[in-house]
Amino acid sequence: MAIPVETFHLTSRAQGTLQARIQQMVADGILSGRFRRGEKLPSTRALARHLNVSRITVTLAYTEMLANDYLTSRGRSGYFVSDNAPEPPDFAPTPQSQDTVNWNEMLARRYTGGPAFNMGRPADWASYRFPFIYGQTDPALFDHANWRLCATQALGQRHFNALTQDQFDADDPELVRFIAHHTLPRRGILARPEEILITLGAQNALWLATQLLAVTREVVVENPCYPALRQLLTHADAQVTPLSVDNDGLPPETIPDGTRVIFTTPSHQCPTSATLPLARREALLRRAADLDAVIVEDDYEFEMAYLSAPSPALKSLDEDGRVIYVGSFSKSLFPGLRLGYLVGSAEFIREARALRASVLRHPPGHIQRTVAHFLSLGHYDALVRRIGRALAARREMMEHATARYGLEVAGEGAHGGSGLWMRAPKDRDMRDVARSLQSESVLIEPGTAFFAGEQPPHNFYRLGYSSIPSERIEEGIARIAAVLKA
Repeated sequence: MAIPVETFHLTSRAQGTLQARIQQMVADGILSGRFRRGEKLPSTRALARHLNVSRITVTLAYTEMLANDYLTSRGRSGYFVSDNAPEPPDFAPTPQSQDTVNWNEMLARRYTGGPAFNMGRPADWASYRFPFIYGQTDPALFDHANWRLCATQALGQRHFNALTQDQFDADDPELVRFIAHHTLPRRGILARPEEILITLGAQNALWLATQLLAVTREVVVENPCYPALRQLLTHADAQVTPLSVDNDGLPPETIPDGTRVIFTTPSHQCPTSATLPLARREALLRRAADLDAVIVEDDYEFEMAYLSAPSPALKSLDEDGRVIYVGSFSKSLFPGLRLGYLVGSAEFIREARALRASVLRHPPGHIQRTVAHFLSLGHYDALVRRIGRALAARREMMEHATARYGLEVAGEGAHGGSGLWMRAPKDRDMRDVARSLQSESVLIEPGTAFFAGEQPPHNFYRLGYSSIPSERIEEGIARIAAVLKA
């Protein structure tokens, strides 16, 4: 494994020449255990450029460490931590204390046992050759250089307060301003700053909405739906009614009397990718008004509309202030960012802000300011266009391959997206198929967890194509078809 060049930093506290300081930096990494035997160091050219020093300085430092057997050179492959390098100290483990607490009695509530948020995805999913994993980014498509520049700019003296101060319940004004003036108008939504709240991704936004609206109340969710949403509602003791979706999404006429909150994904139903038509959106708003209910609209992945323009958000049609809008940058930038936003009436956002402050104050200021720079400088729009072109090519490959090998597509986004909802023969349990496919270096997502009820169907599955290169798609689909037919 290569050690990232970003790991190396020359501190002002270090003494001696630049060459000596580089040697000390590498030695400290080895002695502390951060750099392991056999790991590859950055090239002399890359490290010199990163540290802003001459290449000969780095070369001399590496050469000295070769003589001391900290490093070894392998022909044209570069420099590696030597197998004879000193091992970090191995401290004796702390004696294990005896746990005498009866946690069955002590825990007021348990949060384990629900559907796994990672949908059974192994931690090393990126090492699989055919990862049909939804919601993960392809590092080759991301604009690392401009993201790094924006992060560096956010660390500058001019933006120091955004990074260091505890803003209590406030958000970065530059980020809120961009969302209000650029992001939301593209969805047909007009909102004031006091109607916008930055969250730690859509998951955090859904939790805030659940805690404020759904505790012990009668709630409607789509079936199938995002599994973690049902888990959040279970924790809130909500009375959940799952309603089956059809090819056009959630049928408003099936919403029962007494419903107070409706959770929906109208633009890109999760996981079937169905899009709610305009007439049905208007009917849904009328039904909510008749029930005096509120709607929580999760508008995930709307940026990935590369086939045709996305439908206007449900929130854009809302004249009563009864739609709470959830957006996220995690799908379009990268999932580890964990940054999203809530849009709603000022009174609702005020309470959501107070609840967020009681738990986590606010999302990190440096992350907010970095995203604000990335958005305002135009890098975000360029990235979305580049990802859209790549996903369009991969989708074409997916459609061709699934048709060629006889796999049934149960749902695909009319505007784009990054996944296909698939249906296998009724006698196939895709959980077993998924386990068999892992030995073929293929990862898929079984669909059982998306469904409510004690006897959910097991023959559905999802194939994401955001994290698999185009040239591997056909072979991966062929392996899935072979295992299904076995």
